[in-house]
Parts: sequence; C-alpha cells; structure tokens
Amino acid sequence: MPPEHAANSAPEPNGAKLPTLAQLFEQLSRYDGPVEGFLTHLVQTQCIAADANGGAILRIAPDGRPQVLAVYPGADPGSPPPVWLARAAEIAAEVASAGVTDVRPLHDPDDLYGQPVRSHLALVPLTGGQGARGLAAYVLDKNDEVMFASRIERLELTIVLMGLHEMRLSLQRRNNDLARLRVSMDTLAATNEHEKFAAAAMSLCNEMASTWKCERVSLGVLKGRYVQAKAVSGTEKISRKMKLVQDIEAAMEETLDQDIEIVVPTAPEATYVSRSAGELSRRHGPSAIVSLPLRREGKPVGVITLERLAESPFTAEQIEALRLTCELATPRLMDLHKTDRWAGAKVAQGARAGLSTIVGAKHTWVKMIVLLICGFLAFAIFVEGDYTASGDMDLQVRTQYVIPAPFEGILKTVNVEINEAVTGEDLPGATILAEMDTSELRERLAAAKAERSRATNQAEQARNEGKQVQVQIAESDIEKANANIHLLEQRITLASIKSPVSGAVVSGDLRRHLGRRYELGKELFQVAKIENMRAEMLVGEDQIAEVMKKYGESCRQRNKIQRELDALAPSDTARRKVLEGKIAELDKKPSGRLAALGHAGRHFEFVIERITPVARPDEGKNVFPVRVKLLKTAAWMRPGMTGVAEIDIDRRPYAYIWTRRLVNWIRMKLWL
Repeated sequence: MPPEHAANSAPEPNGAKLPTLAQLFEQLSRYDGPVEGFLTHLVQTQCIAADANGGAILRIAPDGRPQVLAVYPGADPGSPPPVWLARAAEIAAEVASAGVTDVRPLHDPDDLYGQPVRSHLALVPLTGGQGARGLAAYVLDKNDEVMFASRIERLELTIVLMGLHEMRLSLQRRNNDLARLRVSMDTLAATNEHEKFAAAAMSLCNEMASTWKCERVSLGVLKGRYVQAKAVSGTEKISRKMKLVQDIEAAMEETLDQDIEIVVPTAPEATYVSRSAGELSRRHGPSAIVSLPLRREGKPVGVITLERLAESPFTAEQIEALRLTCELATPRLMDLHKTDRWAGAKVAQGARAGLSTIVGAKHTWVKMIVLLICGFLAFAIFVEGDYTASGDMDLQVRTQYVIPAPFEGILKTVNVEINEAVTGEDLPGATILAEMDTSELRERLAAAKAERSRATNQAEQARNEGKQVQVQIAESDIEKANANIHLLEQRITLASIKSPVSGAVVSGDLRRHLGRRYELGKELFQVAKIENMRAEMLVGEDQIAEVMKKYGESCRQRNKIQRELDALAPSDTARRKVLEGKIAELDKKPSGRLAALGHAGRHFEFVIERITPVARPDEGKNVFPVRVKLLKTAAWMRPGMTGVAEIDIDRRPYAYIWTRRLVNWIRMKLWL
C-alpha cells in the first residue's frame, strides 16, 4: 500500500480500516516484547511506510557471515529464501563495512538479458558504538526518482527507530535497577536498625520473606567447615535437632561448597548440583527455592535460602535483586557476627592481634603454634602431677540379708520397691515389706477355735458324767486345738514381712507377682546395709606392681589386725579398743577416690583393704581385683553401681604420665 493510502486509512472491503502510519509508529514505540518481535514489527512498519515489497534485518557475525534476525513477509517453513534475501546476504558484509546506504538493482531470475530492472534492493547499514553491526534490506519498485528517494529516506529511519528502542530498553533496565536498589535499600534499612547479630539476622529474614512473598527465609553462617543456621523467618528459636533445620543446613552447605547460586526448580542447562536443595523442596514443600552465597572479600562466609510456593518460581530479575540485597547486607551482618560474641572469643581475637604485633605480621599462627608446642613440652617435662592407677569399680555390701516367705501362701501386697530404704524390725516404725494372704489361715483359725470349744464342752460333759477316759480324750483334743491355734496365730503375725535390719532393698521386684503362691523359705527380698559399703576395683596388670609396692605392707598390717580383732573374746574390750584404734589410724591416710557413673561430680575417698594376687580376664585383658573400704558413704549408693576409681601412687612428670603406656609398649616390642 502506498504511504499516502496508509495515512488516509482507506477502508478495507469488509469495512475495517488499516492503521495509519502514525498509529503504526506509535505502536512500535510502545512495543514491550522480545527483541525478535520488535524487529519483525519494525520491518513490517517500514515496508508499509516506504511501500516496500519486503524487508529483513541481518546481523554480521564475528566470522563475517550474515544472520537473518527478522524478515517480512514471513516465508513458509522449509521453503527456499527469496532471491532478494539471498542477494542481500551475499553483499551484507560489504555494505555494512562501507557504512552508507546502498541501492542495488535486483534482477529477477526470469528476466532476459538487457531487460530493464523493475526492482531495487535498498541496503541500510545499522551502526553502533563499535562500528557496523548489521543492515536492513528492503525490496522497492522504482517508478519515480523523486518518490524513490523519499522512500529511501523513510527506510533510513530504521536506524533512528532501533536507536529509540534501545534507549527505551536502556531506560527500562535503569528503572528496573533503581527499583531493585530501592527494595534492597529498604531491606538493608530494616536490618541496620539492630545492634545485635541475632536481631539483625532475624529482621533481614523477615523483611526478605515479606518483600518476595516467601514461605520461609533462612540465614546460615560458616562455622568451621560447616554452615550453621542462625535465623529462620517467623521462628524465634532454632533447634538443630529438627529435620527441617538439618535439611536447610544441608542445602546451604551445598551452595557454599560450590560457591554458586542454586535455584529449584533447576533449569535443564544448569551445571551445578542441587540434590540437597531438591530434597528440601520435596520434603517440606513442594516449593521453589533459591540459595545465594554471602561473600566477604571474595570468600563465601554464609548462605541465604529463600523458599516460596512452587507455583511462583523465582525469576531472573528477582534473583538479581536478591543478589544485590545480599551484597549490601553481608558486610553489616558479618561485622555484627564478629563483634557480637562472648567475651572469651573477643579475648582470643584480641590476643591474636597482640601476639601478631609481637612476633611479626606474617605467619602469626605458625609462630604461635611453635611457641605453644615449646611451652607444652616444657610443662610436660618439668611440672609434676599426681600419678594414679585407674580402673573400673563396682559397689558392694559386706552383709546382705535374704528374707524368705514365712509360710506357704499367696502374696497379697508389696509395699516396697528396689532401692527403697527400709527400717529394721528391731526399731520403732519398722517397714512392712509385704503381706501374705491370711484369709485361709483365719478360716482355719476359726475352725480350730470351734474345735477347741467343742472339745471343751465334751470334756465338761464327760467330767460331769464321771467318764474319765472321755475326759482325757477331750483334753487331748483341746491341747491339739490350742497348738494348732498358736501355730495359725503365729503365721498370721508373720504374714506382715519385715526386714531384720535397716538398709535398702536390693532385690525383690514382686509387684507384678501379686496373687502368686510361694513355698515356705522361698526368697522374696534381699536387704543390704548401705552404711557398710565397700567397692571392688579392677587394676590393670601394667600397674598392679606399683600398687602392691605402695600399699602391700599396709594391707598386710590391716589384715593381721582384723584377724586378731575377729579372734578376740567379747569380754576383752581393752584389747579391742587398741586394735580398733590401729585400724582407725590406718584409715586416716586415704589411698584414692572413686566416682559412680550416676554421680560423676561427687568423689569418695577410700583405703585399700586387700589386693588379690591372682589375675582374672576382663574384656580381653588381665586385671587384679582390689577391695577398698569407703571412708564415707551416701544414701543413694546401691550395690552393683559402677564407676571409675583411681589409686594415688606418687607424683611424676606429666610427660611420663601421658606417655607411659606408649613407652611401655615400645619397650616390650624392642626388648628394652
């Protein structure tokens, strides 16, 4: 259509009007689609404005070959390119390098030799800041020289229109950059309000979650070799035992290890590993995830992970804005994380700075390690410590009482449990351990009393009648009934089972056996006197010789005194006091100390009573039992409790104490 026709908007046969040139250029200036679509619209508009039969935009590749970016009218897929386009591709590099508009005659393949040219190929170079970058090619019919020149001028507007579009895109990018910067500055402003790292990190996570409509935003900081989650949006307290926190930290470590942004769902062309991020999305989603590393001085120091609904994946523009936010917030966060620490960490940092000034600016830690090693060796060689023989121990009692069933019967009630303290029957308020069922005994007692009453009546009647034989028989029945009654009453009394001594129940968990019949003499409980506790310690064969050398003589003296004390007559009180005084004198010098596993913070001193000279195997090694007497006991002590004990031998350098086993092993191997 000629331009004047387009400008006048002549109606179509169906009544619709074609857009005017002004409308076409306005639509082109407002086009907000991809570049390929703009180029196609541009060629179409220029063809209409200059009454061209067709047009194309070509780009010159670095290797000099032309590439078609847009063509109008479009060709069918698979069809050969038109003649004019092939011709334009042949001379594209030549015209683009010349930099001026060129008009070439275009011969039709069917034209005869010498026949006038009906069409011309107008080539308009498209130049940029770096010189020629392509050209626009149009096919024109040349009817009038003046009109033809005017149409060429219109085609040269292609350069202006493309420049305007590039300016519009540049302005749009700048506006987007400003918008991203504004969002990032707003987020940073919310973070800068806090002086503590925890508050600043939580504020950053909450602000990012609100700004980008995220379900959860997490911040992790590199600690050693691993990433530790420090803040999660909407969560005041983080427990690292939670599966969610563990999965978030795994995704963060995956990002930090690769030092790259990880996005889920992952693009097909992505080259990074996103296994942990995918697991996080599947287990706690499904969700869209982006994980960005936080860098300080070019090194990754933390990670921010954002999660939101899977229907709203993160776009490239949003990721760019997130990247900018992270870059702006990282210095402030890392400074707070560095300064907002406990006093010990700050002291360590200050000490490092001071030592760096003293020993030099380079290789500070290497020099410090050397100094520390030298100091440690000097300490180990010249400073002495307590050399002890250690081993496992278990608590024992000297006397343990077995409480049997007083008669054959059914267990009715149980009033005590294992480890419960009880009072002996010889003291007021004696504890009733259990009770036997006496209903059967009481029935038998009632029957025995009835039998005694009947025999008494028979004896009285026979006495009144003067029948002495019947009287003797009745009196015999009365005696038998009285004996039976006494036996039954005694059993009823014994039905309340008590302990002969005060102590603790160490055996007899019978609550689950209520209603069970027990035979006479069957063991029910075991009660031990807790205040008379002792322990058995197992000393390794590599230290038993030193223990016997240090305490062997005192053990022999103690055993000798104890045997003499056991052999004394009860009336020889003077000698007994002398011997007991000697034992008390020996007890004033503790041999070591022990601690039970359940009360590791409490240590109890002891003295050695006996050293068994015969070894026994224990967990693949030989040990010697050593029996010790506790100088003090506690109410919570029970037989069978285990722990650790150590026997004092002497004071020796720490180097010997720490390397004794290794040195002995080497000496055994080398026969030294």
